[in-house]
Amino acid sequence: MPMILLIVIIGAAAGFLATRFMRVQADVPTTIAIGVVGAVVGWLILRVLVAVTGAVAMFVGAILGAVLLLWLWQRYKQR
Repeated sequence: MPMILLIVIIGAAAGFLATRFMRVQADVPTTIAIGVVGAVVGWLILRVLVAVTGAVAMFVGAILGAVLLLWLWQRYKQR
């Protein structure tokens, strides 16, 4: 499976879970975008771990990245 397709699939799931964890109401495209960007951020942060453990670590990193992105978005959106 091409890496970009894997990032989109995992990112969409991660965005959904991140919006639920952070209790953010967002529409579907925003949720997917948050998840995909979070997946990329998490993938960059956990790159070494992904190489060792595979897609499970990428999924965890995607969720962490999406949660971090939502936290930053909420923090600076209020200003």
